[in-house]
Amino acid sequence: MATVVTIDGPTSSGKGTISRMVAARLKWHLLDSGALYRLVALQGLNQGLDPDDIHGHMQVAQTLDAHFGAVQDDEQVWLGGQEVTGLIRTAEAGMGASRVAAWPEVRNALLVRQRRFARQPGLVADGRDMGTVVFPDAPLKVFLTASPEERARRRHKQLKDKGSGVSLAALSREIAERDLKDSTRAVAPLRPAADAHVIDSTSLNIQDVVEQVLALGRSRSLWS
Repeated sequence: MATVVTIDGPTSSGKGTISRMVAARLKWHLLDSGALYRLVALQGLNQGLDPDDIHGHMQVAQTLDAHFGAVQDDEQVWLGGQEVTGLIRTAEAGMGASRVAAWPEVRNALLVRQRRFARQPGLVADGRDMGTVVFPDAPLKVFLTASPEERARRRHKQLKDKGSGVSLAALSREIAERDLKDSTRAVAPLRPAADAHVIDSTSLNIQDVVEQVLALGRSRSLWS
């Protein structure tokens, strides 16, 4: 099996950006696991599935033709050869993702699908349970975090740059609620793997974190 680096962490910790940059530097494949649930919901919509059709969405998850671009500037997501980056970030896709993610049948199907992303020359896998559930034998596991205040500030800036008027206080509450939900859920709760290297990026810039991850890989002789 190809070498896998997992980068897990809470919402707005920067794991998506860091994963893309590390994959781009290494010229490795990339997996954005969180986007897979949005893709399942989108594909189900495209196929005209009933929103509550668990079996139909499970079949979608089993055959999902997804690809993620390892580019530094921004995310790139393809479904069946069509770029759908903007489509999966809509509120409708988000609600669909929350629905299908609650179904064990879909989660199990996507577990198998996610593991198939591991191919040569290597994979950088971004998510919340990559190191604990999906790739427990990965030779390098990173758990990226930052203070709730810093994560809210980053998310606020990101949304403000896109023209959104959401308040910082509202984002802080949203992040606190998401942290509680993710860390206390019964299935694959958000937590660092026992052998994960925890990086607190509160006072670090993006490049600092990327260099730390690359240095960790060199120290384990995963790359030169």
